[in-house]
Amino acid sequence: MNSFLIIIGVLLVLVTLYYLFRVQILASVLKGSYKKRVGVSNKVNAILFPIFFIVMFGSVFLINGTMSKRYLPESASEHGVITDNLFWITMAVISLVVVITHILLFYFPFKYQYDENRRAAFYPEDHKLEYIWTIIPAIVLSVLVFFGWRTWSDITAKAPENAVSLEIMGKQFAWQVRYPGADGIIGKYNFRKIDNKSNEFGMDLADKANFDDFVPREIHIPKGRPVVFKIRAKDVLHSVFLPHFRQKMDAVPGMPTTFWFVPKYTTSEMKEITGNPEFKYELACTEICGRGHFAMRYILVVDEPEDFEKWQKEQQSWLSLNMDYVDQIPTDLRKFIPNYSTEKIDTKVETVVDTTGSKVDSLSNKISFNN
Repeated sequence: MNSFLIIIGVLLVLVTLYYLFRVQILASVLKGSYKKRVGVSNKVNAILFPIFFIVMFGSVFLINGTMSKRYLPESASEHGVITDNLFWITMAVISLVVVITHILLFYFPFKYQYDENRRAAFYPEDHKLEYIWTIIPAIVLSVLVFFGWRTWSDITAKAPENAVSLEIMGKQFAWQVRYPGADGIIGKYNFRKIDNKSNEFGMDLADKANFDDFVPREIHIPKGRPVVFKIRAKDVLHSVFLPHFRQKMDAVPGMPTTFWFVPKYTTSEMKEITGNPEFKYELACTEICGRGHFAMRYILVVDEPEDFEKWQKEQQSWLSLNMDYVDQIPTDLRKFIPNYSTEKIDTKVETVVDTTGSKVDSLSNKISFNN
């Protein structure tokens, strides 16, 4: 903050001196005492160009050094290391070009300031120079784009066979996550099956792969094992962003997307790396999807493989927590429901008397899940 205030103060002093000088010149012009065609103001302006360049670039590097402690920690995924390398290579190329062009941009007004005794040279074109500044940037950009495309192709290609898969669905304004159960297959969905009760994923219960799927309150993934995110949106455009893993993918209504990565550090290890005992990985939305966009934060936990397996086994299937949906399952498929049984008892009619003294018939039957 102190460095920032110093920079602002220097800039204000320079601007103030410039305008005070200009006011003095204009006052002389109005009085008729200023007879020069080009006066001292021309030289002052020329000198201010390199001074401003030094202050500006000095400020950039000073602020960058001050704010670097707020940068993201090292990548928590293997692909993220490649992404970081591409980022810094691109930044180095851009910074080099920016510095060189700005040195010329601010130096030339000083060197070639107006002089009544000098005539400007007529220099309409230079084809060789145009070839240089067209071909070289084209080659550099092509190389950067190629390596970026190759990295992107890797994380959007088919994941390894041993990958953990989960589905992420964005809606206004929350993330919803679904895991496959013991079968390792995420069940099919149909948007027509979405309701205003519990089936927000639109799970098609005619597909028995849905029977053991579960919906947790936070994401858990194992360290050192590929993880596949299968992404979709329920309403508008959202964007799945995992900043610590350097992964980002849009969630598009009607167009499922996917990416995979391999976590490097558990949540506990990242707490030690960052020195922050409160550290948490998070899934954020980077698409401005409406008024509640800011609230789309979902906690992600990276576990050791054995801890992940334990957590996964402790989860209850969505269907076991929503028994009223069993009636939507075809009768011949109900035998595939894990730990499910129907206790068949004789259907009987019981005659009871309600509060008004009238006789009421009551039909009883029983369905249960065995633990």
